[in-house]
Amino acid sequence: MTLVVRPAAPADLPHLPALQLAAGRAFHGVGMSAVADRPPPAAAEFAPHQRLGRLWVAADGDSPAGFVLARPLGGCAHVEQVSVHPSYAGRRLGARLVDRVEEWAAGQRMPAVTLSTFRSVPWNAPYYLRLGFREVPAAGLTPELRELLAEEAAFGLDPADRVCLSRPVRTP
Repeated sequence: MTLVVRPAAPADLPHLPALQLAAGRAFHGVGMSAVADRPPPAAAEFAPHQRLGRLWVAADGDSPAGFVLARPLGGCAHVEQVSVHPSYAGRRLGARLVDRVEEWAAGQRMPAVTLSTFRSVPWNAPYYLRLGFREVPAAGLTPELRELLAEEAAFGLDPADRVCLSRPVRTP
């Protein structure tokens, strides 16, 4: 079956916590067990994003293989979470999900897609850099991105290993 990226439906929400947990297990392999073992949001926590049209899934029939959640932040489309089930790794599914956020951003007249991620994890910053994202230098961080990094540090993520990235919205 072909994976289709589409807006998340209410029936998708119960699948997303397990999907995020499965995708997160890869962090064990890079010594980040605390990240890997962090409980995912409950299905109900995805519902407001789904209703607002800021949650998309890549689905093989009715079973989501990946999802992306975005929100407006500092005038841009900010990717909050991308999760792809490990059995679908290497199929450019993450890229397709991020591209869907970019389409949404273009429709909202947002100039860029942003995200925060781990600098040292191969499927994080290096991956997004290959997708055309660029590091936002400290002097270029918006107040909203600075606040987000501070929240991540308060949550226990190492600020030295966090980076904000941005990609301009490409117009067709």
